[in-house]
Amino acid sequence: MSVAAPALFAFDNSFVRELEGLYVPWQAAEAPAPRLLALNDDLAAELGADPEALRADDGVGVLVGNTLPAGAEPVAQAYAGHQFGGYSPRLGDGRALLLGELVDTRGQRRDLHLKGSGRTPFARGGDGKAVVGPMLREYVIGEAMHALGIPTSRALAVVVTGERVARETFEPGAVLARVAASHLRVGTFQYAAALRDPDLLRRLADYAIARHHPEATDVLDFYDGVVAAQAELIARWMLVGFIHGVMNTDNMAISGETIDYGPCAFMDAYDVDTVFSSIDHMGRYAYGNQPAIAQWNLARLAEPLLPLVDADTPTAVEQATAVLNTFPERYRRAFADGMRAKLGLPADHDAALLGDLVELLPGVDHTTFFRALAESLRRDGDPARALFDDPSAYDAWRERWHAALRTDAHETAAAMDRVNPLYIPRNHLVEEALAAATAGDIEPFERLVDVLKRPFDERPGLEVYAEPAPATFGPYRTFCGT
Repeated sequence: MSVAAPALFAFDNSFVRELEGLYVPWQAAEAPAPRLLALNDDLAAELGADPEALRADDGVGVLVGNTLPAGAEPVAQAYAGHQFGGYSPRLGDGRALLLGELVDTRGQRRDLHLKGSGRTPFARGGDGKAVVGPMLREYVIGEAMHALGIPTSRALAVVVTGERVARETFEPGAVLARVAASHLRVGTFQYAAALRDPDLLRRLADYAIARHHPEATDVLDFYDGVVAAQAELIARWMLVGFIHGVMNTDNMAISGETIDYGPCAFMDAYDVDTVFSSIDHMGRYAYGNQPAIAQWNLARLAEPLLPLVDADTPTAVEQATAVLNTFPERYRRAFADGMRAKLGLPADHDAALLGDLVELLPGVDHTTFFRALAESLRRDGDPARALFDDPSAYDAWRERWHAALRTDAHETAAAMDRVNPLYIPRNHLVEEALAAATAGDIEPFERLVDVLKRPFDERPGLEVYAEPAPATFGPYRTFCGT
């Protein structure tokens, strides 16, 4: 590995500096023939980097891991985690490296992280590689979530490595360079606690407080902040029909961002039991289970924090449990507020309208419904009505909804359109774009990303991006991309 001459990034690596014991210094595997496949120019500029410099040979070398930029200190991070409910004491970055941290143009500290950059000591038998399709999936879903206003990690670049990687077939290898507020996870705290090193656990808590919840006055207050952030995040997922697919504790970020996009997807027809992940055989991480799973994961976070909350264990348990028990109401309130906005309702609306609508939606395309409902306020006829096989119950609900509206119909419709996306990463379009890119045609992917940058604005000629999947598509299954 060579060291880049140009200073592409200004690194300041607080994680490495302050949390020895939670990482292993490591280097990326050499990519034989790297080629830039996708670069996020907007994000590069946000990081204070020059997109053209990143497109040059040295820049591509950095983004694939061949070239170590000045100031970088690559490490594989250590963490534990509950995977599908079963505890694994040592997981960690098996095929990923934290290059370092940047302070962006807004003064925000952010990790620059490589995924698919080769085996590390945490690889657990894997080859450490990644392939084009899953890395581009993380890129497109992350950008969609960002445009929707949902806290998320984001892809800076995808670089083809020039090698073929064995999966079900041999596929083109790729490395993803991604950016996140940090990669501190519930599993990071679980790992630190398992080491039985009170000083390390305290340093980790202090570090997480300073980086993500500086307003917290103590560890219990920090825990309260994490619970609040996760309640808001999961509500936002549910409001747009997003399904993470693998909500293990090592995939829940302390920052409140969505991280580790694997078998993720957006729901088409509304169904609380929707599961896309090929490995989620029991539906643990189904759409409707996500709030409860988030609370379960937060309970796992409380466990390593207990000694830092109070030296008396029963007292610590009581205090942490009281905070944890605020999650359902925080989630309910965030979801209800979001639904009220999606429906254009005033603050004093009939709360039963929300619950009654949820009872009507199974089988109806989730994204299409809310846009069609807004459109029904602009013209004669009701395009939302046509989405129901038996619209009689909907007709009764719509009368109550219409009576509850307080503002001009066109103003209400415009407000609804500002929060209800027209364009989401439709699963069939994502799969088409990834298949084309894997075969060498990146244009469908670039077009899809461009459409998703403005999810709320209807634009002529993009009708196909707003349409549900054809009846011939599915049943849909996603994979972890390992």
